[in-house]
Amino acid sequence: MLRNYFKIAWRTVRKNKLYSFINIASLAVGITSCILIGLYIYNELSYDNFNIKADRIVRVTMEYRSSGTVNKTAVTGTKTGPQLQRTFPTIEAYTRAIKAKRIIGSGEKVFNEANVLYADSTFLNIFSFNLLQGDAHTALNSPDNIVITKSIAKKYFGNENAIGKTLRVADAKDFVVSGVTADVPINSQVQFDFIIPFRNLRAAQKDEEWWTANYVTYLLLQQPTQIAGLQQHVTRYMKSVTKDELKMEGDGYLTYNLEPLRNVHLHSSLDGLEPNGNITYVYILSIISILILIIACVNYTNLATAQAAGRGTEVGIRKVLGAAPSQLFGRFIGESFVLTFIALILSVFIAIALLPAFNAAAGKTLTTELLLKPIPLLSLLSLTILISFFAGIYPAFILSNSKLANILKSGFRLSSSGGGLRKSLIVFQFVVSVFLIITTVVVLQQLSYIQHKDLGYDKDHVIVLPVDNKMSQNYEAIKRGMTLVPNVVSVSGGYEPITFVQWGDGITAETTGGKKDLSVNATPVDLDFIKTMDLKIIAGADFTRADLLALDTSYNYKNYRNAFILNEKAVKELGWTPEQAVGKTISKGAPGTIKAVVKDFHFSTLHQPIGPFVIFLQPNEVLQLFVRITGNNIPATLQSLSNAWKERITHRPFEYHFLDDDYNALYKTERRTAKVFALFSGLAILLACLGLFALTAFTTAQRTKEIGIRKVLGASVISIVSLISQDFLKLVIIASLIAFPLAWWAMNKWLQDFEYRISIGWWIFLAAGLIAIVIALLTVSMQAIKAAVSNPVKSLRTE
Repeated sequence: MLRNYFKIAWRTVRKNKLYSFINIASLAVGITSCILIGLYIYNELSYDNFNIKADRIVRVTMEYRSSGTVNKTAVTGTKTGPQLQRTFPTIEAYTRAIKAKRIIGSGEKVFNEANVLYADSTFLNIFSFNLLQGDAHTALNSPDNIVITKSIAKKYFGNENAIGKTLRVADAKDFVVSGVTADVPINSQVQFDFIIPFRNLRAAQKDEEWWTANYVTYLLLQQPTQIAGLQQHVTRYMKSVTKDELKMEGDGYLTYNLEPLRNVHLHSSLDGLEPNGNITYVYILSIISILILIIACVNYTNLATAQAAGRGTEVGIRKVLGAAPSQLFGRFIGESFVLTFIALILSVFIAIALLPAFNAAAGKTLTTELLLKPIPLLSLLSLTILISFFAGIYPAFILSNSKLANILKSGFRLSSSGGGLRKSLIVFQFVVSVFLIITTVVVLQQLSYIQHKDLGYDKDHVIVLPVDNKMSQNYEAIKRGMTLVPNVVSVSGGYEPITFVQWGDGITAETTGGKKDLSVNATPVDLDFIKTMDLKIIAGADFTRADLLALDTSYNYKNYRNAFILNEKAVKELGWTPEQAVGKTISKGAPGTIKAVVKDFHFSTLHQPIGPFVIFLQPNEVLQLFVRITGNNIPATLQSLSNAWKERITHRPFEYHFLDDDYNALYKTERRTAKVFALFSGLAILLACLGLFALTAFTTAQRTKEIGIRKVLGASVISIVSLISQDFLKLVIIASLIAFPLAWWAMNKWLQDFEYRISIGWWIFLAAGLIAIVIALLTVSMQAIKAAVSNPVKSLRTE
């Protein structure tokens, strides 16, 4: 019997090609959206699950209060892991890790590698990275060892056995390959291509420190149930450390928080070795996929209901021949299943084709292999069954339960009692569409604001070049060589890009209220930094060669004198005006003079307010070279810089990026959000139009006699089109009025995350409503014009 149901269903699909095409297309769009979003969510929720000991691993984050300000960071000092293990027996092992860029070579092959991890020897015992060659217990025991991934082994050594081979790390030494791991899973918060023993870092060779916070620390506990208890013990222990060892005064403190490994990626606000995800975005995408799927099911229901008006003869004959309601119900549900199954097959191919574009929008590297895993496969099959049932249940019910006497007397007539439900479904579809249009426009507006806001410095036409230890020995000559290149305006150096400064520090000043400590962000720079970044000095003057000579380290720093430039916020916190601040003495480890005050500028994302900032002269801390160019003939300028580089630097290739790339990278999540919202708002509008098309078809079928009579009485085509269209336009207007406050509330909440943000203009809501109305009008007009130009004689004869 089931075979017969599907056989007849397939015939119906082939017979009603337009109806079937719209239904399959609608369902395919909905299922494709669910597949893509489902893969994204599956990947996000599976982060770090491959680690066998994941339930026993915690990440240690640092929290401290200094000068009244509470700071939280994902990095710790070198002492945190070792000292906690020595103090608490529940900690089985620890590992510290830090990412770095290194020039690595083998023979004539030399590459600038950005994914080098320094980690303790216990790293491969704590995490479950698949070691293809070597021993996880000993691979990192020797300081001369290095572990690489399978892809890196092929990159440097081809098909040869990599074990025992030598890799040369610039500014360091030669390392012997002691292990080869499988490529790191994409759902790992720890990504690497190389692992070098932690003891090779200079910081590891010094005394352990609480405060030099640059390292991500993980602990392996003996039992998963010990996490909460250990947190309490750590908090109590650090109170005594704060008082007895660190001698912190007032309300200052240092403590550590433990984050279970599986919670870090989606639930922590602190990025570690890799950027975190956000559970909020997972919820948003889940809701969007469900809404789009509901819209697709609504479309099927409306189209099937509209189509039912022409299937009265079929239903009547089957009832006369003895078909029971349950048989008719099964027959129409079977038809729903066939359509859904076809849509599913089509959706899989569409999803595979769109996966690269979706990866680009979402910032992921999802693969089609994920679809073959048990959970996604079972989810797809379950989804097919659910869609088949819920999309087909309403039309199947009304068709199978229609009364035979009514069918034989006047043909199959759809009850008007379901009109409210059908109209409500259309309103729902357009509420979702208008909501997504508004949210997309607001996100794009905020991104535009971010892109064009005055940051207090000029990020355009600034080239960023790396500086390593070997280059530092010849830094001045390199800088002079870059300055001589045509179209170069100025050259300077710094520790990190000004777009996002993470260096935390503190200064002490004598104010009218007495001695004051102030927590600040700071950056060490070279001469000409202010000029190169186009910062605005509002009082005082820039650093000079004399300030550089004052950094005298002879005679045990006896004559050493710092030089500082503060921003407006720092000066205000100290209770001075910019003019009063110039010439004052402050201390940051060593005393120094405030040379100038610059206008406040954004050294972090626009999510954060501008805080106190200190620029201090320290060329030996320079890790990056900043080259401002005119912007004229950029390719030629880059070639000239490359030539100047190759003349002076032979151990590494000329690799550069622009400062505005660093700035744009700060808002990758927002850009991805805009792309995803734009994509799915377009899909929602498409599906809503198909749903509107269905309801228009249903309405014109129900009003065939009325339209015929109106035409006989002299009604024009325009008046009939207006008659049909006005009811649907009312639905779109109602949907817009519902969507407006919902979208305003959601976007207002989203914008609260930005300290600097746009105001949501009324024109956005007006534009979204007009877009929905125009799209709806075009969709309705297709069916309305067809009904208006039909022959009234034919419609009245059949009615």
